[in-house]
Amino acid sequence: MVWFRKKKYTVLEAPQKKDRIPDGLWHKCENCLNILYKKDFEANFKVCPKCNYHQRLTCWERIDLLIDKGTFVEDNVDIYPADPLGFVDSKPYSQRLEEAQKKTELADAVVTGSGTINGYRVEIAVMDFRFIGGSMGSVVGEKVTRSFEHALEHNLPVIAVCTSGGARMQEGILSLMQMAKTSIAVARLNEARIPYITVLTHPTTAGVMASFASLGDVVIAEPNALIGFAGPRVIQQTINQILPKGFQLSEFVCEHGFIDIVVHRKELKKTLSTLLSFFTKTSPV
Repeated sequence: MVWFRKKKYTVLEAPQKKDRIPDGLWHKCENCLNILYKKDFEANFKVCPKCNYHQRLTCWERIDLLIDKGTFVEDNVDIYPADPLGFVDSKPYSQRLEEAQKKTELADAVVTGSGTINGYRVEIAVMDFRFIGGSMGSVVGEKVTRSFEHALEHNLPVIAVCTSGGARMQEGILSLMQMAKTSIAVARLNEARIPYITVLTHPTTAGVMASFASLGDVVIAEPNALIGFAGPRVIQQTINQILPKGFQLSEFVCEHGFIDIVVHRKELKKTLSTLLSFFTKTSPV
């Protein structure tokens, strides 16, 4: 007599979870590692509400932030970098350019054009750190200079939004010459009494900071942006001294008189339009 019989069981597939959280809903702050709802983070201009960290913006995000919708007209679009020295380090410079162009869909590290800020017509040059660290080579220097010359010809105030690791050493002396060229273009703006405002974002250093980025009639910076020529670590090793807290951050630089004002990103467009109302003779269009 069989006391127990083995029952046959049907194996069922595990049910799929229908409430799985989709990718891309959350953002982790690069500074404090706080987890933020992505839509709220973007609605706050990509600024962390907990630590006030201003995440880097692309040049197009920056233009959308500052320029009135539908008014931006890009210029100097047909200028592309070359490899005049045939430079090779860990990889050929030509390969670096190709990779950066594919990654960013930009010709080089700056976009220039004209538009309006709360109705005030301006010429604007916006740098993008994604393209080889926002470094200034021949094309960046040329586009910035042409942008300033266009403003000179049409009597437009100029806004330069800067972010850069410095001159592009793969182009050698040709990149360093851009410092003088852009500075001369700024001097011509000054002679013509055309307002020139610079906005320094994280980071703005080296050759760009030592040329057109620091020459604005008004120099604005975003909070906690690294601003200077060499980095803090290099300076500390050179002078063999402990640097003060916050050294080379925008608030420290402002306290020591090198920049005029530190402005939160959400107030930047309003601040620029207020300055334009002071410095321009024309009314908003």
